[in-house]
Amino acid sequence: MSNFKKAIIALFILLLGIPLALFGYTWIKLNSIHVDSKYDSTIEKVDGITNILLTGIDARPGEQASRTDAMMILTIDKNNNNIKLTSLARDTYVEIPGRDKGKLNTAYFWGKEELLFKTIENEFGIGIDKFVQVDFSSLMDIIDILGGVEVEIPHNLVTQINNFALACYNNYNNPNKGEFKAITTSGKQLLNGYQALGFASIRKEDSAIKRDARQQEILVSLSDKLKNLSASELPGLMNTLLPYVKTNLNVSEILNISTTALGVLSKNSEVKQAEFPLVDYPEFTKGGIYKNAGWVWLYDLNSVVVLQDFIYKDVNMEDNIYLNDTSKVTLNY
Repeated sequence: MSNFKKAIIALFILLLGIPLALFGYTWIKLNSIHVDSKYDSTIEKVDGITNILLTGIDARPGEQASRTDAMMILTIDKNNNNIKLTSLARDTYVEIPGRDKGKLNTAYFWGKEELLFKTIENEFGIGIDKFVQVDFSSLMDIIDILGGVEVEIPHNLVTQINNFALACYNNYNNPNKGEFKAITTSGKQLLNGYQALGFASIRKEDSAIKRDARQQEILVSLSDKLKNLSASELPGLMNTLLPYVKTNLNVSEILNISTTALGVLSKNSEVKQAEFPLVDYPEFTKGGIYKNAGWVWLYDLNSVVVLQDFIYKDVNMEDNIYLNDTSKVTLNY
């Protein structure tokens, strides 16, 4: 349960589920989650592109230091009328400014949002100065309030999903959760909160990268739900969500971004998804135990061009011409 990327779902709800008809109510509620955290990116901004880092932290009650178990770049691309979600694998082996090489998720541990921004900027050339963060407390309530999420259940994962779902159920404090309901079949189906959390928590059965894809599947399903929310339903959802959220976006920025995002979605409902490193291309990415870092992803230093092209130029990773040239592959040992 502690490893699931609830931040992604929470941020998407926050940014895309705020109609301007609730402006006064929204202004008061959003003011309560703002935190002062400013990082001046040295990456030149690209007109029409807004990048926001979505993070979920693994802090337990009482802990002061934590890692970012979830990291996704939410890109609102007005130039091409689409929204992109790019997962950054937490085990990506990177240079952390002022520290040493290590896993990407440790940058937050050493320097909070500012060091994580700087690490992503220096390593990948992606400019980010805004974030929204959620701890691991609210996902099951959010999903249940929205009436569940529809996902595809692989046959070989049913048992593992149920094992995790039961653990999530036992830790779920909602008095209305009822009796535990196991998933009995594979295929497309509607999951409640603890089932969805079980679905998105497993990784040892296949991989952490596959888990990222499952969590993106939940996010897209939730975004589809949000499109159908009425104004009367939003205040209850916000009351549930906002106590678990912090962001350095101010109210005006949130309202502007949500308006832009909703406008983009009205023109193109597709949410484009990607993952970095390029784990589907073994020439460019190698996973394994390395030095004292444990399991890490080593990636081709030049493959960041593929990431940059996806975010800034809307070039799909699988269509990038760079992937046809393996002559300059250099892993970041």
